[in-house]
Amino acid sequence: MFDCPRADSLGQVVLHPSRERYVDVVKAMADDGFTTCADLTAVDFLAHPGRPLPDGVTAERFEVVVNLLDIQTGRRTRLRVQVPEGDPTIPTLFDVHPGTEAMEREVYDMFGVEFTDHPDLTRILMPEDWIGHPLRKDETVGAIPVQFKEAGNG
Repeated sequence: MFDCPRADSLGQVVLHPSRERYVDVVKAMADDGFTTCADLTAVDFLAHPGRPLPDGVTAERFEVVVNLLDIQTGRRTRLRVQVPEGDPTIPTLFDVHPGTEAMEREVYDMFGVEFTDHPDLTRILMPEDWIGHPLRKDETVGAIPVQFKEAGNG
C-alpha cells in the first residue's frame, strides 16, 4: 500500500514512509481519498530507541506522526516518519494539506523538527527568544515564576 512498509495498530493501518518518500506518499493518499489531515505531531523516542518497527525501518530519535482521514469512506491511516537527531528536518505538507501549517509550527517549536519549505516556520507557543524545545526528552525541567492576580506581595 503506497509503496512503503506497513503495520497494523488495533485495526488501523500504519504506514512508515521514509523522509524522502513522505510527501509523495501523502500526495498519493490524497489522490486516493485521504483529503483531510486530522493531526500532525511528533514524538521524541530518546528513552525508547528499541521500539518495534516493521522490517526495513530504522528507528530514529524523532518520529513525525500524521493521521489522515478519508471523509467519504471513514478510512483512517496513520503515517510514522523517522527523523534523525543529527538532521531533524522533514518536508512540509503545506502544499498538499494547507491546514498543517500551524501543526508543523508547533512541532518545530516544541521538538525542534524543521519542516523544509514551510511558509512561516516560526515559534507558535513559546516566546521568540526562548532557547530550546520544551518537549525534547533531554530538556531540563524549568520553572517560570507566575504572579497571580490576587496574590499579596508578602
